[in-house]
Amino acid sequence: MESTDVLLEIKNLKKHFPIKGGFFGGIKGHVKAVDDINLFVRQGETLGLVGESGCGKTTLGRCVVRGISSTEGEVLYKREDGKTINFLELKGRDLKSTRKDIQMIFQDPFSSLDPRMTVYDIIAEPLKVSKQEAGFDIDSRVKELAEVVGLNVKHLKRYPHAFSGGQRQRIGIARALSTNPRLIVCDEAVSALDVSVQAQVINLLEDLQKQFGLTYIFVAHDLSVVEHICDRVAVMYVGKVVEMTDTDNLFTTPKHPYTEALMSAVPKPDPRNKMKRIVLEGEVPNPANPPKGCYFHPRCPHKKAICSIECPSLQEVEPGHYSACHFAKELNLSGVS
Repeated sequence: MESTDVLLEIKNLKKHFPIKGGFFGGIKGHVKAVDDINLFVRQGETLGLVGESGCGKTTLGRCVVRGISSTEGEVLYKREDGKTINFLELKGRDLKSTRKDIQMIFQDPFSSLDPRMTVYDIIAEPLKVSKQEAGFDIDSRVKELAEVVGLNVKHLKRYPHAFSGGQRQRIGIARALSTNPRLIVCDEAVSALDVSVQAQVINLLEDLQKQFGLTYIFVAHDLSVVEHICDRVAVMYVGKVVEMTDTDNLFTTPKHPYTEALMSAVPKPDPRNKMKRIVLEGEVPNPANPPKGCYFHPRCPHKKAICSIECPSLQEVEPGHYSACHFAKELNLSGVS
């Protein structure tokens, strides 16, 4: 990993939600939604986050943008002046000046927009809060952003309910772009849209990335979308990253049994190209009471004694290919042919 290329590095990040109960509402335990995450994002790339529902993808994204506070860990961000700072420790003016660089596009394009505000006000609000623009400049900036994302400037005085799902998501994208960010967390940005509209929004995101030099963390569960848009992919399981590598490597030569099971579920467009579906036994572990050792071992077809004792760390098994499996170098796993 070249430190000069890294825009954002996450170190030992944890988010544990307290479980309260009893007569006095005391803390009885914790849900380990994000449990000791380590990964990095290079300048100008798209890093995909994939995994089953409830694995912690969205929670990780919200921790990165400080939508929710983290329990432990660091989010090291490299500013434009080349200085690296811990984004989670910033306060006051420093936080306000840096927050504009890291924005988020939310999953639901309707509930993420205030129904009492016009589209114009929704896009203009971040500009007013960050005090980047003033007076006439705000008006020209809002109209410019509307045109960039494919919205009709004449419709800016309308309210969100007057737009389709795809148009609402374009409003959310324009709002995220308003502060000239360097990093955008896309939280399931196309999962709530029709397939045809998904393609339009994905193409828009790719065009914007080229035009403005953006970096994306792309949270998704649709592997076909991930394969199309992402440069690298991190696979999450019960709050942990179990594998991370280039997209091509992940889909052809996975190094973790859980990733292999995910790949087996990808639909094959060619009926002659058949692949045996890997059906995992058992249930996803409870993040409030995860198993000892490797979290995946109760469902793993390749488990051995050490798997139930020692939790594997995320190690580089090949150049640029990281896996959290004791036997990553030994297993011959199948990807998508």
